[in-house]
Amino acid sequence: MINTKSLMLGIVVGGVVSATATLLSTPKSGKDLRNNMKHYSNEAIDSFNRFREDGMDIKEQITKTSKEGVSLIKDLSLDVKESIESWKKTVEPHQKNIQKYLNQIEKSLKELEDKTKNRTESY
Repeated sequence: MINTKSLMLGIVVGGVVSATATLLSTPKSGKDLRNNMKHYSNEAIDSFNRFREDGMDIKEQITKTSKEGVSLIKDLSLDVKESIESWKKTVEPHQKNIQKYLNQIEKSLKELEDKTKNRTESY
């Protein structure tokens, strides 16, 4: 039985010594430690909220920019189509004139060729 009493006494004395050592070696009191933890947790929550808000701002900016980009691309494609149509309308009369002149030149060449053929046959 003596061994049991010694063991119990050792556990109690060891617990008191370790509790005293812990209290003496802790840099802050429990109240200060709780206040610091609360302060740091509030800072962490604030940081998280700022990150979340920044993320939402970035998401909105990306959405806005992509919508603007789509609008600009549509406008650009319409402008290009209008430019092409305008160019076609400008070029078309000239194409007809060029084709007309080419036909006249071809006709003149054929006449010249016929005349030349007739002259060479007459010699």
